[in-house]
Formats: sequence, C-alpha cells, structure tokens
Amino acid sequence: MTDTPARLLSLLSLLQTPREWPGSELADRLGVSPRTIRRDIDRLRDLGYPVEATKGAIGGYRLVAGSAMPPLLLDDEEAVAIAVGLRAGAGHAIEGVDEASVRALAKLEQVLPSRLRHRVFTLQTATIPLTRGDGATIDPRTLTVMAGAVAGGERLRFGYRSVDGTETKRQVEPYRLVSTGWRWYLVAYDLGREDWRTFRVDRISEPFATGSRFSPRELPTGDAAQFLRRSMSRRSPRTEVEVNFAAPVEFVRARLPGYLGAPEPTGPDSCLLRTTTTDSLEWLALRLALVDCEFTVRQPVELTDCLRELGARLLRAATATADGSDRASDEGER
Repeated sequence: MTDTPARLLSLLSLLQTPREWPGSELADRLGVSPRTIRRDIDRLRDLGYPVEATKGAIGGYRLVAGSAMPPLLLDDEEAVAIAVGLRAGAGHAIEGVDEASVRALAKLEQVLPSRLRHRVFTLQTATIPLTRGDGATIDPRTLTVMAGAVAGGERLRFGYRSVDGTETKRQVEPYRLVSTGWRWYLVAYDLGREDWRTFRVDRISEPFATGSRFSPRELPTGDAAQFLRRSMSRRSPRTEVEVNFAAPVEFVRARLPGYLGAPEPTGPDSCLLRTTTTDSLEWLALRLALVDCEFTVRQPVELTDCLRELGARLLRAATATADGSDRASDEGER
C-alpha cells in the first residue's frame, strides 16, 4: 500500500481494535516493511493518537486512552452522545442494532478519556429507557468485553446459565457476536466440550478475556448467522405453515415479520404465505391476527385450533365486566 494517507487510515483502523499488534503482523497486513510501520506510528502520534509500544518477543503496538480525545472528527458532546446511544441500543437488543454497533462501541470506549467515560457512565445510570420489554436486557460492557475478545483473538472465560437453570463455567474461543433483533448470541468453540456452541449473551455472567491468544478455527458452516439459525432450528421443532390472506400482497408483506418469508400473490386482492417456522403456534396465531385482514389457515390443523382458542379468549375478555359478570348477558336482560 503506497498511498500514505490511505495506509495511515488502514493502520488506525487496525489499532482501534482492542488488542496488541506486533509490528511484523501490521507490516504483513499493509504490505509494507516494519520500518515503514514505525514511521507511520510516529505520524499517528504526531496527529495526537496515543499509540503505545511494548518491547520484547510478544511486544507490539496498541491504541490507548489519552489525556484528550484524538482527532476523530468528533467533539466531546458528539462522542458522549454516540457512546450513550450505542450502549443503550446494545443493552436492549433493539431491532436494527447489529454487530457493527458493538464493534464501534468497543473502539470508541477504548480511546475515550476518563473524563468522558465518566460522563457516559453518569448519563447511563441516571436515565431509564422506555423499552418494549419483550427482549432480554444485557449489560453493554458484557458485549464490549466479548467484542474485544473476538477482535483480538483472545480466549474468554465466563459463567453460563442454561435454560434449566444449571450454572457452569466455560472457556471458549469466541468467533462472532450475532444479533437477532430480539437477543444477542455468542458463537464460539467450547474448549471443555470440544465442539462449537452458541450462547445467549443474557445468560452469560462475568465474561473475562484471559489474554491467551488462539488461531481462529474454521466454522462448520462458514457463516456465524447461518450456524446460529441451524443451532436454533435443531432445538425447536419446525412447522410447515400455509395461510391464505384476503388482501393485496404488499399489504400483508408490510405487516408480517421478515423471517416468515414473503407471501405470493394469488390475485389482485389475495395472497398465499408458505413458510416453515420454529415459532410456537400460539405466537404465530397472534402474529397472523395482527395482519388486520381476513385469512384462512390451510395447514397445520393445530394452528386453526390455536386461533379458535385465541378468539374465544378475546371474546370472553371483550364481554366480561369488572365484577366478573357477562356484559352480553346483562345487556340481553335489559
């Protein structure tokens, strides 16, 4: 890489991941000599970036928090606002906040001066966001610790609580963090089980990066999101579903969650949804009712039963009074 400005930006991007980079590895990554890396490190320091160097066989370079914000084209207020927003989004797993937000948060918190970190902490602890409440909440620091271990290739230790409440200690080689919009998952190689595993992050406690480096293993599927989908599908039974909607395909598509797939038009004012899902039939019945149009279930029969029970329950709720009597019966008597 002969373009000095582009090379400096690439070098800065590498240094902003929370790990220590040997000079030889940086030189290999950027296709230059170790001497050029040393000169580029001096240039970054001249620009105000606090790059620390350690000597020895395992020495290298890393970006540390300085006494002032380095020139990231952000003023103090912008840096605090971004950090607070990322922490809030990561902590509540809001749909649309993905792994890139966690990586950005890890990089930003690494270089924030202590005075700004204090302001972020104060704002975070003094405010309570109003959330939907149907997703698991997690400590953003848990995410940043794990994101740093993923980026730096460090083994992780943590406590894990399984679905039945069993507490275990795990040591893993973290591969990727995956957000589903509802929850965060860690895809990692479990050293104790000698196999790949997925961990719900809200069930992880006290994650700790051990400092022990590892060479990344090849994931069986080659893609963390795909691996998570397969892992989740193995745990839950899959159901074939077919539903006819008496509404245009655009209307229905806009009101169905994307993971159910796209319905097929069967006419100007009708469409058919064919999908396979691991959702519970009770939840699926509610989702179909929220589409807000007439529909008919072709399969499975069990889904029709769930809809019948849901309808009866809603009807009872709509006709019952606060004292437990039946409003419909009272009106008939009057």
